Amino acid sequence: MNIPSDYVIKADALKGKIIIVTGAGAGIGRCAAKTFAACGATVVLCGRTMSKLEAVYDEIEAAGHPQPAIYPINFESAVEKDYDDMCNALEDTFGRVDGLLHNAADLGERTPISNYSISAWQRCMQVNANAPFMMTQALLPLLERAEHASVLFTSSSVAFKGRAFWGAYAASKAAAENLMQTLHDELEGATQIRVNSINPGATRTEMRAAAYPAENPESVKAPEALMPAYVYLLSDDSVGISGNSFQFQA
Repeated sequence: MNIPSDYVIKADALKGKIIIVTGAGAGIGRCAAKTFAACGATVVLCGRTMSKLEAVYDEIEAAGHPQPAIYPINFESAVEKDYDDMCNALEDTFGRVDGLLHNAADLGERTPISNYSISAWQRCMQVNANAPFMMTQALLPLLERAEHASVLFTSSSVAFKGRAFWGAYAASKAAAENLMQTLHDELEGATQIRVNSINPGATRTEMRAAAYPAENPESVKAPEALMPAYVYLLSDDSVGISGNSFQFQA
């Protein structure tokens, strides 16, 4: 499914919303956090590197947008209690969650399955599949309190067709894609929460550079090009749209 080609970001598209962005310190997450704030959202910046999160926080504040919040968390090591603590902290501060963007990811190893290290496989599955499951599960009560909550998973082309040497990344993204579909099927009709995924395609990020070191970064789109699609899926303009896998169209 594709985003409406004529969609234009409105300045108040996310006004008053509480939106969590994982992996907010760099790349697509950083750009999304800043864009959501510019559209009026109070953004909760999640990630493991405080210095990066603080830099994004400062940029949002300097731009005069709603004051963001920082919630540091290491998705590789976080356990059930950590997500319960997150839910309690967010409940105390905001009372609800309107949007959740699962953007943090681990690339894993680029090697054949026969050579894949067990520790690298487990780390990739933990960050890309287990963490989004645990976090979404813990935050469902706060998402249910929002009038029109949106959960957005970041997908990949290898989620739909495995590719040699993509190993755990492909398997974890396929798992996350299925998790999105299962959540949608369970929540549809029972809540106002909508759940979708988006495949951003080739984008100029550090992860892309690590996966394709010989590629000219200027040959792929910047994260800013994705933002109309991300704002659309987290704003009330997409109310009623759920269970879909969106493919970004350049």
